[in-house]
Amino acid sequence: MLANYLIGLREGLEAALIVAILVAYLVKLDRREALPRLWAGVGVAAAVSVIAAMLLQFASESMSERAAEAFAGIMSLLAVALITWMIFWMAKHARQLKAHLHGEVDRSLETGTWALAIVAFLAVVREGLETALFLWTGITAVGGAGTAVSGALLGLVTAVIIGFVVYRGMVRLNMSRLFTWTGAALVIVAAGILTYAVHEFQELGWLPGEDATAFDVSATLAPDSFAGTVLRGAVNFRPVMNWVEVFFWLAYVVPTMFLYLRIVLRRPKPVATTKPAKTPVAS
Repeated sequence: MLANYLIGLREGLEAALIVAILVAYLVKLDRREALPRLWAGVGVAAAVSVIAAMLLQFASESMSERAAEAFAGIMSLLAVALITWMIFWMAKHARQLKAHLHGEVDRSLETGTWALAIVAFLAVVREGLETALFLWTGITAVGGAGTAVSGALLGLVTAVIIGFVVYRGMVRLNMSRLFTWTGAALVIVAAGILTYAVHEFQELGWLPGEDATAFDVSATLAPDSFAGTVLRGAVNFRPVMNWVEVFFWLAYVVPTMFLYLRIVLRRPKPVATTKPAKTPVAS
């Protein structure tokens, strides 16, 4: 539940802040008559995301057991790639996001008709489709659809509340710091999804080493215990893991976390100012 809450919170925050930026800019321009078009685009994006999640579930249920395992493993790899791309993209472009969205709104208002709805749709649907894929992957990897959905919905509700209070100016949050640490946590979540994909590929015979146990702590950390359930739900940790799973976990987390923290913790260099040359005074 914790991993799905984090995914719902992170994706929901991005979508909520995008919508808040668009709404605030339209209000600032005194173009409130365009707000219904914006909300129409947001609504369609949400509907498309829900349909995508339903299609993923339907596709997996209609497959044979072996095909379903392959599908789950491949989609898990896709989810890891999207999570990685998402956190790095936001780390590099968060500062320019507001100016970019303002430019898109200006161009859509000049075009007229439903261009603004398209801008809102494209801005939100990416977050929604990513959330659908991540949520489906989490349910498949960990199980417990009800708990996973509840966690994701709770994260989305939290994100909407944060977006609203930020838009209304009720609370001033350090969004940069919030995105930094949620991004770091998502690196660990993505590593858990990756080990699930590796495990599926081992069961299919596509990867070796399924029986080469790296550690077994099931005697002290039972899978059905509270701690075991929390760890499995948060980072897909299992009490018994083999060396191939451990290798892929470390091979992903170490370089990804290093590069991510290097980007987000690097302070911007001060802009050098050149002093104008002194004009000699004529005698």
